[in-house]
Amino acid sequence: MAPPRPTNRHASLRRIKEPQDGRAIDDALILWLQGPKTETGEDMAELHLHGSPAVVKAVLAALGRFPECRLAGPGEFARRAFANGKLDLAQVEGLADLIDSETEAQRHQALAQMRGALSNLYEGWRRSILEASALMEAAIDFSDESDVAGDAAERALAIVRELRHQILAHLDDGHRGEILRDGFRVVLAGPPNAGKSSLLNALARRDAAIVHEEAGTTRDVLEVRLDLEGLPVIVTDTAGIREATGAVETEGIRRAMTHVREADLVLWLNDSTGDAVPPPPELLSRGPEFFAAVATKIDLAGAPPPPDAVPISVKTREGLARLTATIASLAADRVGSTETPAITRERYRSHLETCLEALEGFLGGNTADYELRAEELRQAAQALGRITGRIDVEEVLGEIFGRFCIGK
Repeated sequence: MAPPRPTNRHASLRRIKEPQDGRAIDDALILWLQGPKTETGEDMAELHLHGSPAVVKAVLAALGRFPECRLAGPGEFARRAFANGKLDLAQVEGLADLIDSETEAQRHQALAQMRGALSNLYEGWRRSILEASALMEAAIDFSDESDVAGDAAERALAIVRELRHQILAHLDDGHRGEILRDGFRVVLAGPPNAGKSSLLNALARRDAAIVHEEAGTTRDVLEVRLDLEGLPVIVTDTAGIREATGAVETEGIRRAMTHVREADLVLWLNDSTGDAVPPPPELLSRGPEFFAAVATKIDLAGAPPPPDAVPISVKTREGLARLTATIASLAADRVGSTETPAITRERYRSHLETCLEALEGFLGGNTADYELRAEELRQAAQALGRITGRIDVEEVLGEIFGRFCIGK
């Protein structure tokens, strides 16, 4: 379609032609990239076309006439890169997060993960476990020499103690990586007619929710996504919490309470022109970092709002800047520094907990039972290997033969 083949890694101007009759389709830059130094590790050709839909459609149709050519499946290039060792599973998932990122902080976290920030951390831990495994395997092989076996077991214990401390600190992160990836969830709650839907519309700068003076207008849950100072924030409007007057409103209140329990922050709204309604005790029991009081309709209020509430007026927009700054500050506190690698998926957390359980079994068992302790280290290494997709029992043998003169 565009002969002759260009020199490796040199852009060449070529006329792309129909393979059947030689008709010109486009003049484009062609790149020929020989593996394994490519994104997928395979030989690749790139056609840099003029990007009109007609040109792209014609080129794809022409390529499709070759029996050896087909359209790539979803994620196939990333999958080939993984299969050829160019990316591990954590990096692939970082790439997916980068494609889906909506805010600067999400982009920063996803790019770091795609470049191997998490993979390097977990692979470093796995290498430490393999080192401890090699020491325990050596203790087994030298079990008849108590001084050698005992020294190897003690060195393995020292490695695992330090590793356990690091993994515990990594897990105790308040789910900051997942919050940044999925969004900081803010729920608007309070009694009916407190101004929740009006506040949602004001934050979204559009009519996302129906606003009416009739109590109980909101029956379902509405969400809008915001970018506050580079952080993803999901604001949820819920039904007013009161004694329900019907089955539909009862279901709406049940859903509201479900979201309240799962929220990263609950804004409890009260109408400044009436008597304040206290939040449910279960909301206050979650702690001050999960709760903030908001006094609405201050343009109509005759008395000053409570000192612990953020006063706002959707009509005059007074206090909205302060409220959004408060939300952004609380979200930033929960997310913390984006420079330190954070757990971004429940899958990682589950495997890390499995790894930690195996390490604690190793530390809590009788070190003289070398075979049992070695098995627990093997399970810990496998748990970490499942995060990146790199599991190879032969690596333990490599550590053994690289560090000890077995059989000499």
